[in-house]
Amino acid sequence: MKITIIGGSKGTGARLAALAASAGHEVTALSRSGTAPEGVHAIAGDATDPAVVRDAVSGSDAVVVTVGGAKGNSRHRTSVTRAVISGMEQAGASRLAVQSSLGAGDSGALMPAPLRLLMKGVLAAPLADHNEQEDAVMRSSTKWTIVRPTGLTNRPATGSWRALQVGEKGHLGGSIPRDDLAAYMLQALGDDALIGAAVGISS
Repeated sequence: MKITIIGGSKGTGARLAALAASAGHEVTALSRSGTAPEGVHAIAGDATDPAVVRDAVSGSDAVVVTVGGAKGNSRHRTSVTRAVISGMEQAGASRLAVQSSLGAGDSGALMPAPLRLLMKGVLAAPLADHNEQEDAVMRSSTKWTIVRPTGLTNRPATGSWRALQVGEKGHLGGSIPRDDLAAYMLQALGDDALIGAAVGISS
């Protein structure tokens, strides 16, 4: 596939970019810094500008949003995601995967009660951003998948995880290695059964 990652210079985005490139995909990473792992085409630009996004995603089979928060902008994830959706529509790209967070939307049901209360208290501001981000995705015309990880760590990949949608039995744990999250997101891009799904994931 030809994959464009929005926010591929660090964190999960960089892990995903490296993993996808090593698997033989053609990968482009758009970020403010314009840096990317080896083998990945890097573009420096403002991902809140739909025109910049349009050019970056032109011809892409799939687009992934992995941006985090930004100082001075409490809705940075939302702003970027809205611009990505607009840019994708202009470029004719349709497949979209977005990294959100467990606790966003109705996904609190997938967490044990103590963890749910902790998330609401400690991460209230980021979750508000994720809620608006998810709303924009769900209202879009894209073929979207939302991935809601628990706490992210830099531990080595385990190669396994638990992925649940709201309504399925079970609860998710408190963390997942970024490398495992990246592996799941790459896998999800090729799974049409996940189009229109919001999936929680943890180790």
